[in-house]
Amino acid sequence: MKTYQTEFMELALEHDVLKFGQFTLKSGRVSPYFFNLGKISTGSALARLADAYAEALVASGIGFDMLFGPAYKGIPLVAAVAVALSRRGMDLPFAYNRKEAKAHGEGGTMVGAPPRGRVVIVDDVLTAGTALRESYHMLVAAGAEPVAAITALDRQEVGPSGRSAVAEAASELKLAILSLVTVREVLEFLGKSGGDAETIQAIENYQAQYGA
Repeated sequence: MKTYQTEFMELALEHDVLKFGQFTLKSGRVSPYFFNLGKISTGSALARLADAYAEALVASGIGFDMLFGPAYKGIPLVAAVAVALSRRGMDLPFAYNRKEAKAHGEGGTMVGAPPRGRVVIVDDVLTAGTALRESYHMLVAAGAEPVAAITALDRQEVGPSGRSAVAEAASELKLAILSLVTVREVLEFLGKSGGDAETIQAIENYQAQYGA
């Protein structure tokens, strides 16, 4: 695993972003783990998270001109990642959207820099891909070119179509979809760091049943 991945996993466990037990997902599946990036709720934790995103984007080698954060969780995230990238010599514009159009002032649903050039969509997770598709079409309509999306975790689960949500969205939208870690890398980290054997086995069993 890369350094930023290890540091992200340490952060996730420290702040209960990643929890273990039995959790019923929206799909109805009972998962042995649950991921909630909303647990990152202090300045120092957000800075560490943004550093991981920035490192992943730099390591990807993908060229991009600006960042976009979907409402709501993507808003503080995209701002923090923009700051983290600026500290690495990449001072890029960013934008985000409102859930409801503003009827007064400047109006509209977009806030921040006008969407232009190659855009990376920054968000917490990709479940069904609905928010990603909305962001993609919003950016295209504004005249920008979405080239990639980045999230914190890829659960690597099959959906109703037999493919993962990531694979479906990547194929449909012609986007590179990055993640800080995949569930396989979570398992690798837990194995190397002395994680609970029963928890590891439960995740292995879940992936054997539902993994892409």
